[in-house]
Amino acid sequence: MYVFATPKVIHTAGCFLFLLGMEWVLILVRSWICWPVLKGLLLLSFSGMVQKLDQKLPVANEYLLLSGGVREGVVDIDLDELNVYARGTDYDMDFTLLVPALKLHDRNQPVTLDMRHSALCHSWLSLRLFDEGTISKWKDCCTIVDHINGATNYFFSPTKVADWFYESISIVLSEIQKKPQRGMPKVEKVEKNGTIISIILGVGSSRMLYDIVPVVSFKGWPAVAQSWLMENHFWDGKITEEEVISGFYLVPACSYKGKKDNEWRLSFARSEVQLKKCISSSLMQAYQACKAIIIKLLSRPKAISPYHLRSMMLWACDRLPASYLAQEDYAAHFLLGLIDDLQHCLVNKMCPNYFIPQCNMLEHLSEDTVMLHARKLSSVRSDPAEHLRTAIEHVKAANRLTLELQRRGSTTSIPSPQSDGGDPNQPDDRLAKKLQQLVTENPGKSISVFINPDDVTRPHFRIDDKFF
Repeated sequence: MYVFATPKVIHTAGCFLFLLGMEWVLILVRSWICWPVLKGLLLLSFSGMVQKLDQKLPVANEYLLLSGGVREGVVDIDLDELNVYARGTDYDMDFTLLVPALKLHDRNQPVTLDMRHSALCHSWLSLRLFDEGTISKWKDCCTIVDHINGATNYFFSPTKVADWFYESISIVLSEIQKKPQRGMPKVEKVEKNGTIISIILGVGSSRMLYDIVPVVSFKGWPAVAQSWLMENHFWDGKITEEEVISGFYLVPACSYKGKKDNEWRLSFARSEVQLKKCISSSLMQAYQACKAIIIKLLSRPKAISPYHLRSMMLWACDRLPASYLAQEDYAAHFLLGLIDDLQHCLVNKMCPNYFIPQCNMLEHLSEDTVMLHARKLSSVRSDPAEHLRTAIEHVKAANRLTLELQRRGSTTSIPSPQSDGGDPNQPDDRLAKKLQQLVTENPGKSISVFINPDDVTRPHFRIDDKFF
């Protein structure tokens, strides 16, 4: 997870993990966190309400919240159906929430998936891995394959799961509008983009974009990536193997020649969060700078995403000496290195997936697209400072637009029935302030936040075993 610091940021340490029961939401707070995120945590109460509709979601669930939207390559999902949203015009901050629809968490051996019909890094998912109760609940979200021997196999369908989740969220939001509760943010937009559900929430004077991704969550490690563990890596000795291979996901994205109704993509977002701890701050600065440059420059035709860049960075960490990567004043050197690596990958049409190296993430590109982007990168390499200044100006322009829209809204806004009922331009950041105080007074301790989806005005805090 890669997070920019803002003036409203409260510092803690690591990643967001969410354990969601039918009634209560448990948030383990270990990261950069700001008041829009805390208000956005109310989005989790929507998931609790979805669970109540037909009890399909796991009762005790684990959610992963990542800073940055799907469009920014936070996870490896490259969907053509994603609508284009502009920062400053449509939203001010964006996040991705991975919502497990199914979980397999009791495996102590490598997970073997049905990859016979798929490209590398992709898989079909048979519900034979689950019990009869699970099959019965999710049967309507499956494609059915009848075998010659008369047996019926149900394959979990990413498109049907996304349809079900969108319909369920729409029902929940409709109910919220009928019975607004104090503390609920204003829902400004809900859209289904392929297999992703995008929600824009109005929180005070800011707008938060949440890309909700229905996933299948596994504990353990996929057999197809088992050989990767046998190699030497930059994180060896810094974090344990158990932390790196604690789990993986199937996300709803098929390969370029795959069957959309059946094919899922393997995602190692949970592992990437852990590996980020071992990357130096100067290299992270270079990554952020490079991402800011390419996200606009190489967006058309679609070929390179920040996820490709992140994979290249992880490979560079494995390849380069740790003493070199640890240099605090080498951010400029690292930026040039990332640009060179990216250009090398383009010219050779070769970008191996970090966890499954035999999967080349650029093999589908045409020669014309490769050469077009390689020439664009050459111009960046000749004057990276100028391109970086341009990217910064774009960010400043988006921020100015946000402030202007907020200023205009301050003279015309009418309190929403879903808002707090007070001044809509004054964010209710009491939860953030309370958490900031607890973090300051309890350094190094585990802090959890409990939110009851039936009464979002009353969060409860726990520090270790003590409640507040």
